[in-house]
Amino acid sequence: MAYVLQVDFKHEGPFGDEMAAAFSDLAKSINDEKGFMWKIWTENKETNEAGGIYMFETKTDAENYLTMHIKRLNGFGITNAHAKLFEINEALTAITHGPLH
Repeated sequence: MAYVLQVDFKHEGPFGDEMAAAFSDLAKSINDEKGFMWKIWTENKETNEAGGIYMFETKTDAENYLTMHIKRLNGFGITNAHAKLFEINEALTAITHGPLH
């Protein structure tokens, strides 16, 4: 069963193309995480928030990534991250064309 991890936090920027340039190496490194399937990067310049929605093969993979990611965010001075972990209902997600791999 696949799992989705949602993480968000206060972020003062950069956003948009500047964010993409600043974090492209980080984005590439996430591809190597155990059980990682995909990530959607999220940002809201108006509310100074950023984060992502991730898909992992197992709950353990998602939990392990979250533990590491919180430490990494703390290293960047971000201490206000929020996270939620959800099991994916694959049957309903397939009907609504959600990415399952």
